[in-house]
Amino acid sequence: MSAVPIARLADALLPDVIEAGRIQMSVFRTGATVVTKSDDTPVTEADQRSEARLIAGLKRVAPDIPVVAEESSAAGRTPVIDTEFFLVDPLDGTREFIAGRPDFTINIALIRSGRPVFGLIYAPAREELYFTREPGEALGATMSLGNHAPTVSDLETRRLRARRPPADGLVVATSQSHMNAATERFLEPYSTSSRIRMGSSLKFCLIARGDADIYPRIGRTSEWDTAAGQAILEAAGGSVTRLDGTPLTYGHADRRFLNPDYVARGLPDA
Repeated sequence: MSAVPIARLADALLPDVIEAGRIQMSVFRTGATVVTKSDDTPVTEADQRSEARLIAGLKRVAPDIPVVAEESSAAGRTPVIDTEFFLVDPLDGTREFIAGRPDFTINIALIRSGRPVFGLIYAPAREELYFTREPGEALGATMSLGNHAPTVSDLETRRLRARRPPADGLVVATSQSHMNAATERFLEPYSTSSRIRMGSSLKFCLIARGDADIYPRIGRTSEWDTAAGQAILEAAGGSVTRLDGTPLTYGHADRRFLNPDYVARGLPDA
């Protein structure tokens, strides 16, 4: 990797993540102007402006690594990628953002040879930060959008660890906006105790911190929706796989970076 090692990548990106969060919260408070993209998904000025800031930050800290970002890709500006590249969703959960719900996130992931090796998720309305540092090390912290741009050492971090399935049934994380009959059928064989409906990549973080056990997604998603969450959950001991159990991998420009159906889980049964 050019310039900044993975262990320091979260530190290097925090000023840009905070500024992107400020952009989003300014629009969130005043109300967004919504445009429908060609794929029938919504986009706002907050998506576009925060993406520009994040791309600039990534180019500063790792100028030789291509950046695949949602809004740039939608506009036809997708770089040629090799084995190493960044995936950015500047505002994951745009529908939640438009509806005035706080479950939207900034997602940044570094991909190497098809696998996410670094992930950062920030939910500015919730002031929740999740990131990886070393292999097998996922951390969470509270981070406000105050004037001071902290380093990770300035934050009170906590180690994230997924849990084993509880005896009284699984806690299921489900989509706030995209629950469907196919997902209900997938869940039928499982013993479940409750469900948590939530937008964006925060569902991966629920499992990574041991507050949920499974999150199936049967339906359209893109690689920038899942890569950061997968990096964080896997570092916390969990997994993200296709429905047949094979790994969920990245860099599939031939299918326009669309994911197959997948399931995220905590630790396996003992």
